[in-house]
Amino acid sequence: MAKNFIQTGETLTVIAPYDVLSGAGVLVGKLFGIAQIDAKSGEEVEITRRGVFEHAKTSGQAWTQGADIYWDDAGKVFTTASSSNTLVAKAALAAANPSAIGRVVLNG
Repeated sequence: MAKNFIQTGETLTVIAPYDVLSGAGVLVGKLFGIAQIDAKSGEEVEITRRGVFEHAKTSGQAWTQGADIYWDDAGKVFTTASSSNTLVAKAALAAANPSAIGRVVLNG
């Protein structure tokens, strides 16, 4: 291991930009992850930046496996809509329209 190595970066401590619950998406600048604990805005929270997660999605969208998935920070859901959203994942599985939950693999 290089002497300047700090950590793998799969889990990272960030300052919560808003109140979050464990399992919720968290976007800090361009860093995205899933909260591991509940945290109030301004508190430290650990986020997981890699892995496969089930999470709320835009219900009125059909997803194909491998599709680019974006984080809609205003709606706090995953979406295939790129406009004003941040690319954070790929669709791990296809998802029907309508469906409230999608499975994603984070880009981390």
